[in-house]
Amino acid sequence: MTPTSAPGARARRPGFTLVELMVTITVIGLAASVVALSLPDPRPDALTAAERLAARLIHAREDAMLTNRPVAARLDAQGYAFVQMSGGEWSAVSEGPLRRQAWPEGVSPNLAGDAERLILFDPSGLSAPATIELRAEQPASVRIDDQGRVRVHG
Repeated sequence: MTPTSAPGARARRPGFTLVELMVTITVIGLAASVVALSLPDPRPDALTAAERLAARLIHAREDAMLTNRPVAARLDAQGYAFVQMSGGEWSAVSEGPLRRQAWPEGVSPNLAGDAERLILFDPSGLSAPATIELRAEQPASVRIDDQGRVRVHG
């Protein structure tokens, strides 16, 4: 027997239906919006820079207490670096989280006319109180109290 089709039925042509195309375009649009919303903000963020500096200052304080020798942060217009007392003189830390870091583009410290700022943690973890203000579109600051505790304010 030869297959026959119902009266009035048309033969199906290969291709996609309009509904299939609309569903595909909707799924692609949703995926693109998720990707776009998860991208980081390209503008400089002083708060992020302040949080990174604070984390490194906390690490420097802990390092000073664990090694029983002073550790200091030197901040300037280009970035910051950490030094530690070794054999009676200061030596730069060149590896790990305390290596020299540059300020992100668009973020700069307010050094109040000083070319360089020194934050010193003694072997007990204590420090002189200090505030480091970072300028950008939204400013932020890092505060160190006399007990050596580091806090970020944004």
